[in-house]
Amino acid sequence: MSYKILTLNNISVRGLERLPRDKYEVASEIGHPDAVMVRSADMHSMEIPSSVIAIGRAGAGTNNIPVAKLSKRGVPVFNAPGANANAVKELVIAGMFLAARNICQAWGYTRGLQGDDHALEEAVEKGKKKYVGYELPGRTLGVVGLGAIGVEVANAAHLLGMKVLGFDPAITVQRAWQLSSGVEQALSLDDLFARCDMVTVHVPLMDATKGMVNAARLKLMRKGSVILNFSRAGIVDEAAMIAALDGGHMGAYVCDFPTNAVKDHPKIIALPHLGASTHEAEENCAIMVADTLREFLEHGNVRNAVNFPEAVLPRTQNSVRLAIANENVPNMVGQISSALASASLNIADLLNKSRGDLAYSLMDVDGASIPESVVQQLRAIPGVLSVRVL
Repeated sequence: MSYKILTLNNISVRGLERLPRDKYEVASEIGHPDAVMVRSADMHSMEIPSSVIAIGRAGAGTNNIPVAKLSKRGVPVFNAPGANANAVKELVIAGMFLAARNICQAWGYTRGLQGDDHALEEAVEKGKKKYVGYELPGRTLGVVGLGAIGVEVANAAHLLGMKVLGFDPAITVQRAWQLSSGVEQALSLDDLFARCDMVTVHVPLMDATKGMVNAARLKLMRKGSVILNFSRAGIVDEAAMIAALDGGHMGAYVCDFPTNAVKDHPKIIALPHLGASTHEAEENCAIMVADTLREFLEHGNVRNAVNFPEAVLPRTQNSVRLAIANENVPNMVGQISSALASASLNIADLLNKSRGDLAYSLMDVDGASIPESVVQQLRAIPGVLSVRVL
């Protein structure tokens, strides 16, 4: 069986090479695609073809993809968590140094100097006093969100000699194992903000995180503190941030999301969304999402989906696989099993997982095929969103 992949952005060749040409046709213009690979293209206003059964985002955030709409169609949306973690971590650490040592302001001062070298030397010695900074060892960094990026940032800051507080009530066992034992757990967000000189946020933008860094939490911080935001713009209340900087309470804001309100502020360093902009990160993201899409298309396995449960089932010999997405309601597996049993089809292995309003089943059925009439019967079950035979 062959598959068609539509690309909406330039995807790293290293990633596309993971899709064998004898099985995959990949192009930026293609009819009836089975899947879409995307980076930053906005898909919200796009008419996504009915043939699409999977979306792969070569990056972490999925704000540019209509996830809820696709979930209702039984279409998983995959991302590449952790593939750009090192790139973002390095930029966060760079942002900490930029803020602590007033490097951008000092560089701007130097670039504006005029006169001969003697005049420059005098101006440098006179002006450098305005840019005295501080060193990181002994300072306290708060890390909000301990996923792939947050854990790397926390560990790196700890190795730099900083005291590190972390907060993530939903931290996974995998990330907890990766976290340095020197990172201390904060009791709450307010507890973290009150005890830190710097805070960096690494959480997705959603209703619960919008404006998470607000006026009340900024007031809790020590005078001269720094906020770093390489996650999403809306996590920080921009107006509250500017007011705290103008009032002299906060020392600096370093972010990856320039707006007219922040780009020229003397205490704000706004970068042009460089977080994952390295060749290595682009390659890593493309490789991860290509491998994930291939595993889903060929075997139905689900890894790194933002809307589907994790579901990985080894293939059973001498069987055909069913992959079924449905609403997470009672007796779905029973109805599916009954339909197969009525056609004298035996289930050799079964995996059923749920996540929120969605459930997903992988079933290996003895034999070489499943009659089309049975497939249509499964699709007709109320609540079934998609049925694939692999």
